[in-house]
Amino acid sequence: MEEMNLRNYAYIGDAVWELYIREKTVKLTNNSTNLHKITTAKVKMGFQAEMLHKLENILTEEEHEISRRGRNLPIPVGRRQNQSEYRQATAFETLIGWWYLTNPERLSYIYSKLSDYMDFEKKD
Repeated sequence: MEEMNLRNYAYIGDAVWELYIREKTVKLTNNSTNLHKITTAKVKMGFQAEMLHKLENILTEEEHEISRRGRNLPIPVGRRQNQSEYRQATAFETLIGWWYLTNPERLSYIYSKLSDYMDFEKKD
């Protein structure tokens, strides 16, 4: 866990999560407006915070620790009005990045668990 800064795990986790969502949503519609709406609804911090909450019961002790440490990272000034939600989303992104770089099999398992909570029905 120490080989990379937690902020860097969150940074890569944000990109990995958005790519995962885009891979799912691009199959739903050819309409760019709908595609944007579907994607942004699933990459916003409120949705990420909700997904972290859904995972709490299946996280290992080490994953809980990474989540806790990601949640406690300093908050940029512009995000301070939504502190709790921002912290939860950062913890989620930290975990996604950590799994992506250290345990892709676990990330695939997490994606399968989270897919139960996401609506990816065709929109066209």
